[in-house]
Amino acid sequence: MAKPLTKSEIVTTLAEKVDIPKKAANQVLDELAKLAYKNAKNGFTLPGIGKLVVVKRKARTGRNPATGETMRIPAKKALKFRIAKAAKDAVLPAKKK
Repeated sequence: MAKPLTKSEIVTTLAEKVDIPKKAANQVLDELAKLAYKNAKNGFTLPGIGKLVVVKRKARTGRNPATGETMRIPAKKALKFRIAKAAKDAVLPAKKK
């Protein structure tokens, strides 16, 4: 399996494809990340890729794997990324019926 792209590889590819300096491509990525962090609580969508959302997790009962003791896990908020259908269709092969 191939290694995932690093940030510098992404910046280089973007700079070449859009014909902008690497510094500008790096700045675009940084600003996009800041924008996503700032707006995640309202839902931040990257068209064709997915949506960053805050979800509420219910309180539940868990088990300590070391001792087997049951314990209460409190309710909390978590950050989740929902993959867009377009991204799934582009990456994963269609199921055969």
